[in-house]
Amino acid sequence: MVMVYILFAVGIYLLIKSADWIIDGSSSLAKKLGVSSLIIGLTVVAFGTSLPELVVNLFAAFEGAAEISFGNIIGSNIANILLVLGIVAIIGNVKIKSETVWKEIPFALLATFVLFALTAKTFFGESGLFSWNDGLVLLALFAMFLYYIFQTALKDKKHIGFVEDSDEPNLRIALKLIIGLAGIYLGGRWVVDGAMFIAGQFGLSEFLISATIIVVGTSLPELVVSVRAVMKKNIDLAVGNIIGSNIFNILWVLGIIPFIAPLKIPGFIGFDIGIMFLATLLLFVFMFVGERHKIGRKEGVVFVLFYFLYIVYVIIRG
Repeated sequence: MVMVYILFAVGIYLLIKSADWIIDGSSSLAKKLGVSSLIIGLTVVAFGTSLPELVVNLFAAFEGAAEISFGNIIGSNIANILLVLGIVAIIGNVKIKSETVWKEIPFALLATFVLFALTAKTFFGESGLFSWNDGLVLLALFAMFLYYIFQTALKDKKHIGFVEDSDEPNLRIALKLIIGLAGIYLGGRWVVDGAMFIAGQFGLSEFLISATIIVVGTSLPELVVSVRAVMKKNIDLAVGNIIGSNIFNILWVLGIIPFIAPLKIPGFIGFDIGIMFLATLLLFVFMFVGERHKIGRKEGVVFVLFYFLYIVYVIIRG
């Protein structure tokens, strides 16, 4: 029991320290590759911070716990926008590039809509299972997203190959990223395990744990990386991490899971997907409220309040 609490505390520290390594390494990598921090945030960092969600859902798939899989992915995406981006906006105003407003955010909306369409088949009397066919649709969209990122990266490149705009050795950059990603994974795993153990001692239900404790635990990497990025004045990395992580969670993580085992679609999941879509749509709408393409402290407070109300609803629903 004592070891669980120790690993929980160590996990939180590891998340914070690993976030520093990822931010420093990815910023140097962006300079050497001649691409923007946004691209690195949408790919390398988003992949790393999505690892906890992948691990949790792999365990859930093997154990047939569909509510944990859906609750973790949907809940994490809601938390990423309303909680993470909300806190980031409160700490410092977030200026979002036009490219992100018109391309990445709409792609996140598309991913959410497709997930809703795939799960809504239960409304029409079809199979209530989320099978490999559904996963294939998500993975196909994920391939399109990666192709778009690749094409954008080519446009961003200053030259073909590495560009020595950073004095930091390539090996040191690689080690920072590898150790940072490993630390994010281990830290997220230990925090989630500790949180589940602590919650279990209070007799909380499996769904409630997945929608609150696990979600907050697996969203810690996004929160820590984004907050530290903003503190280091690297806004593009923070925004790219949040939007990219949401796209990775739906299209990559939830796309892979059905190939391991079909997931039973919870009958109530349509509401939660609707909240996820609404949160993403609200982010898009806020781009044109007040100062253009900017999320200020007022919008951040609205996000956090919205998230609090959602959590209260989930707790009441049980």
